[in-house]
Amino acid sequence: MAEQLLPGPPGAVADETDFMGLAEPFRRELLAHCYRMSGSLHDAEDLVQETYLRAWRGYDNFGGRSSLRTWLHRIATNVCLTALEGRKRRPLPTGLGAPSSDPADDLVVRQEVPWLEPIPGTYTDDGRTDDPSDPATIVASRDSIRLAFVAALQHLSARQRAVLLLRDVLQWRAAEVATALDTSTAAVNSLLQRARAQLKDAQVTSDRPTEPESAEAKALVERWVEGFEKYDIDSLVDMLTKDAIWEMPPFDGWYQGADAIVTLIKLNCPAKGPGDQVMLPTTANGQPALGLYMRGEDGVHRPFQLQVLDIVGGKVAHATAFFADDTTALFARFGLPAFPTTRS
Repeated sequence: MAEQLLPGPPGAVADETDFMGLAEPFRRELLAHCYRMSGSLHDAEDLVQETYLRAWRGYDNFGGRSSLRTWLHRIATNVCLTALEGRKRRPLPTGLGAPSSDPADDLVVRQEVPWLEPIPGTYTDDGRTDDPSDPATIVASRDSIRLAFVAALQHLSARQRAVLLLRDVLQWRAAEVATALDTSTAAVNSLLQRARAQLKDAQVTSDRPTEPESAEAKALVERWVEGFEKYDIDSLVDMLTKDAIWEMPPFDGWYQGADAIVTLIKLNCPAKGPGDQVMLPTTANGQPALGLYMRGEDGVHRPFQLQVLDIVGGKVAHATAFFADDTTALFARFGLPAFPTTRS
């Protein structure tokens, strides 16, 4: 989508309907930006609403001195910075600083931790090019919304996040970022240097994930689903990388290695045999994801957990299983039904 300049002088937008007609096309990328900043889809939605409210109220002072996209992202960034003041970061269990857990230990729930949340979809239209269908743009955009990247951002201060996202994701010039954040170009460059260094240290792996639409990824997901639905948990060993990681907020432990992961599932999964679990595919953070439904004592399958997979080299390198107080509502956000149609 091309950069858009608002027509006319300040005040040219007559009412809220006219303004939203111009601004609404940018909602998706603003949501992705606020999600990267906050680590929460729920918070991001509120932040985007606040962004549009401030933009509508402040349009008379805009004057078309920059593109509408740039202006909205500037407002959104500052809305996020204000909202994040004094808030705790949103980690995954691997970000708490503890070593990997023993799968035989009891599971510990940490409800007081504001955990990182997944976001539905691919979010490949981040507005960095006039052609959002360009393959290079799609890959770069997907990488910027990957769960591992957003989790790594949580190791940064809010201002470091803002600078890194504006410079490296939105491709703003340092002077533009300095203006947006009311600081100096030298301060922006210093924040960016420190942010890049910390982000590099926080990344678990630098391996590029397999594209989710590739035949290789789709075949692995099919095998993964078959392993769970047939309760052939041992088959997962061959689908996991040697140093694969499994984590499942709000439980605070994380587990590394195929054997540990399989042991964890066997010891804690309510399923007892084939047919107890049904999985339906979806997409989260631009990655393959699966809604897992567990059969209850009444024979009905209900939402249990949402798994988000990192596939590298034809194997699962990282699996994050999200539980929620209202898992049905979580599934609905990802286009998953409350009750699956079981397969024979």
